[in-house]
Amino acid sequence: MFFEVHRLSVFTPRSLDVDVVLDLMIHDLDIVLSFVKSPVKEVRAVGLPILSGKTDIANVRIEFESGCVANFTASRVSTERIRKVRLFQPRQYISIDYGRQDVLVFSVGDEGAKGTTPSINPQIGMAKPPVKEEEPLYAELKSFLEAVRNRSDPVVSLGDGRRALALALDIVKQIEEHGKRIELGKLVKQ
Repeated sequence: MFFEVHRLSVFTPRSLDVDVVLDLMIHDLDIVLSFVKSPVKEVRAVGLPILSGKTDIANVRIEFESGCVANFTASRVSTERIRKVRLFQPRQYISIDYGRQDVLVFSVGDEGAKGTTPSINPQIGMAKPPVKEEEPLYAELKSFLEAVRNRSDPVVSLGDGRRALALALDIVKQIEEHGKRIELGKLVKQ
């Protein structure tokens, strides 16, 4: 029902021809869209150029028709590299850390806590499902080559990519509109 997503990077002079939404956030948009499977109801977005001529940091709130809400923060002007998705649903919290390549699942109550490691509170169980560690870009290329060789459906379909890109472009538009409302152009030139 609720997602909190952070993708932060230290500034590098690569990919400065696009803003942080198309550079970094688009990956998380695709991931959340694959989980939620509901049309987008509302997008609220803000962003600022800090070190480049494009948006370098952005914060987005998306509400879906299902009632699910997702907050995204993407930055390429951070002091550390963070790649995290946190999912909250009734009686459960799931934390996915792409940097460390691990998953933690916290479940509340007798049923949710069965088969998990007890935490400080006996009503909350914790599980750490096994994760196959793999370099993400390598895994992506390997998956693509397998789909081409076997003429099979790719893990991320063309439709999935199109939905993520359409949402990313809508976010970019929302950031531009917000920038006009607050007269960001005047603030940047000062």
